[in-house]
Amino acid sequence: MAVARVTEIISSSKKSFDHATRKGVRRASKTLRNIKSAWVKDQNVIVEKGEVVAYRVVLKVTFILG
Repeated sequence: MAVARVTEIISSSKKSFDHATRKGVRRASKTLRNIKSAWVKDQNVIVEKGEVVAYRVVLKVTFILG
């Protein structure tokens, strides 16, 4: 029987939500082994002077313990 754990991470990008998601999963994989999935829990943007300057995602990353 496998045991999974879910951790929440926040990642941002100046390019897009997709890039922020990929960047977050790539960074998480440096310290978490056996990542099986990532769920985008929330998305938001950072606005300065009426312009979008960053895209931010909150990810739930699932990995298998073992």
